[in-house]
Amino acid sequence: MNSRGNTLRLTAVSALVVLALTGFSTGRGHGGGHGDGGGGGCSSSSQNHDSSSSGGGTHRDYDYDDDDDDYGTSGSGGSGGSASMSPQDATVELVGCASAKTPYATVEVTNPNASAGVFTVTVTFRDSTGAEVVSRSEEVDVPANATVTAQVDVEDNTNLPRIADCAPAPYAPPAR
Repeated sequence: MNSRGNTLRLTAVSALVVLALTGFSTGRGHGGGHGDGGGGGCSSSSQNHDSSSSGGGTHRDYDYDDDDDDYGTSGSGGSGGSASMSPQDATVELVGCASAKTPYATVEVTNPNASAGVFTVTVTFRDSTGAEVVSRSEEVDVPANATVTAQVDVEDNTNLPRIADCAPAPYAPPAR
């Protein structure tokens, strides 16, 4: 019976050595959020596959979600330049609301981008109860990293007596 116990122990140790040498990891998730779920498997992203642990060879990065991918060339995707980035929305602040003398809302539009842009500014005109009377939009041209003052017309002067408040959307998306 004692030799059978030793044989089982030797088999278990041999199995663990084989699993350790092949890179199989037990109980660890695949990491990186690729939707593979938990459990073990070969080549967990938390393992080190570089040449320092393998005794030679070259480094291969199989994590596709890393910032430094070894597969692409410069300028093909990744975070190469700002030319492929979409411009940020401009910010909008109310300066003055519409009245009988001024049938428009006055707003300041700030472009946070390093290039000029045209932004769609939307203002909702409300009555004294807070109900919407009318909503209007204007395209505003703003130089790079600058702030301009713009007017958003009510357009229908019959609504002017009902307007008690002007509520611009806080952000203006790029128009083009």
